[in-house]
Amino acid sequence: MAKPIEVTDANFDQEVTQSSIPVLVDFWAIWCGPCRMIAPIVEELAQEYEGKLKVAKLDVDHNPNVAIRYGIRSIPTLLIFKNGQVMDQIIGAVPKNYLEERVKRVLED
Repeated sequence: MAKPIEVTDANFDQEVTQSSIPVLVDFWAIWCGPCRMIAPIVEELAQEYEGKLKVAKLDVDHNPNVAIRYGIRSIPTLLIFKNGQVMDQIIGAVPKNYLEERVKRVLED
């Protein structure tokens, strides 16, 4: 059963920008209430799209360099990468169907 992987400043490029499949990255922090609200949705997507989508979580408090690089100003922010490029950005706690719709759009391109 797939679970989101933890990515860091050190392994971000290897796990995300160099991934052979699209990657959903959840930028979050432990103190963020809305981040905790969407965490179960992010976990469900990791399971449901196993093999088609890599799902990763990046703690912005412990890994500020990647957050700065992508201009993350509020959390939760979710970025969807494909071929090393940001294809979509979702900010805030959103319903699962909305997030899934955005993921499917990137997977179908």
